[in-house]
Amino acid sequence: VQLQASGGGLVQAGGSLRLSCTASGATFHDYAVGWFRQAPGKEREGVSCFSSSLDDTYYADSVKGRFTISSDNAKTTVYLQMNNLKPEDTAVYFCAVDVRGFFGGRYYCNNYYVMDSWGKGTQVTVSS
Repeated sequence: VQLQASGGGLVQAGGSLRLSCTASGATFHDYAVGWFRQAPGKEREGVSCFSSSLDDTYYADSVKGRFTISSDNAKTTVYLQMNNLKPEDTAVYFCAVDVRGFFGGRYYCNNYYVMDSWGKGTQVTVSS
């Protein structure tokens, strides 16, 4: 599965961005989908992960209440709506899928290495 993430940019603290993730020639119907981010010098972090098979959504504590993962009705695009952005949200954001979708959202977000397809990242920069 080839993934493409888009929607990043430069925004002031308190602002909003919506990231999009599309899959070439596929839909997200049965996949587990996750948004991850990596800041310079830091480990990759699971931000929000959704397991279709278990209908389970997980958010990292650092983004809970500010970020929302969703998809369009056709399951062709997965979004990450990011509100009330903070400078510490600055990172490269990646979308990823596990086509098997065995596990719950928390598992995927805490074990990014089980995701089997990754898109190129999109840079999010939040200025103070």
